[in-house]
Amino acid sequence: MSLEITGKLIQKLPVQTGEGKNGPWSKGGFVLETSGDRFPKKVCCVTWGDTISQVNAFNEGANLKASIDVESREYNGRWYTDVRAWRIEALPDGGGSVDPQPNYNTSQEPREQYNPSQESADDDLPF
Repeated sequence: MSLEITGKLIQKLPVQTGEGKNGPWSKGGFVLETSGDRFPKKVCCVTWGDTISQVNAFNEGANLKASIDVESREYNGRWYTDVRAWRIEALPDGGGSVDPQPNYNTSQEPREQYNPSQESADDDLPF
């Protein structure tokens, strides 16, 4: 699932490096503060490999748009969630917020609108 989030870069996180079974790796991160809601939210995003240099191209305080993937995984009975940024772009001055209706369709065809009445009874969740 790919989303976009916009906000002000409030902190760059230190780069961590290591060696894995597939070779060396590097992991960085940054914190964006959104301002589209009544209460601003801080979102910590992680970056891997070449995407780290995209973050380093910006100064703290810059307004950015980040394309992100959100993923959770289980380890030893606990769940961990990553917000992984794979593209970071500068925005003109202005507020930032989470995109309420991200476009998941990467083709040029019109996006099909969600219609809850088309769901089957098997898709009903208890929450």
